Amino acid sequence: MNYAPVPDTPSPGIRDQIIDAADAHFSRYGYAKTTMADMAGAIGFSKAYIYKFFDSKQAIGEAICSKTLATQFAAISAAVAAASGPHEKVRALLRTAVEQCLTQFFNDRKLYDIAAHSRAEGWVSSEKHVAQINDLLANIVQEGRAIGAFERKTPLDEVCRGIMLAALPLADPLLLQHNLDQVEEGLPAITGLILRSLAP
Repeated sequence: MNYAPVPDTPSPGIRDQIIDAADAHFSRYGYAKTTMADMAGAIGFSKAYIYKFFDSKQAIGEAICSKTLATQFAAISAAVAAASGPHEKVRALLRTAVEQCLTQFFNDRKLYDIAAHSRAEGWVSSEKHVAQINDLLANIVQEGRAIGAFERKTPLDEVCRGIMLAALPLADPLLLQHNLDQVEEGLPAITGLILRSLAP
């Protein structure tokens, strides 16, 4: 294959091309079946040049996950911000987190599989996303406590950990795929249980 001439200094625009090409390959063939050589061929650069930007396929997967999860977190944050009061904010956070996972599962299964893989392997992108959700949740709980809507005796980190664990079966891509038939009835049940546990 004849590769396109490349500049001496790597360009940020080329990094984006690599990510876009990888995204397309992952969406079509899946993460496991896509190689660095596949992406090099799609872009028209040598595999060695791609390694100037990413030291592994996982690093490219991380970049794609970061981009996808950032979009999901923005949607969750917006839903929480639009909700009135801490009770509704808890509902908005849980509902939107599950909706985002479901949308990806049904609309882009290959990328959903990358997200699930990233959770299983503890990639930085997934760990960051979970931490952001936890921080958002902590802020909501603190808001509820400040106005007397939520109990104040339980340590905040324990409350957030319990809520996150309760929501995992429906809000985590690693687990949601095994609980799709539980979402319709399960989400309201989990949300109700969480809100009752927060009551003063």
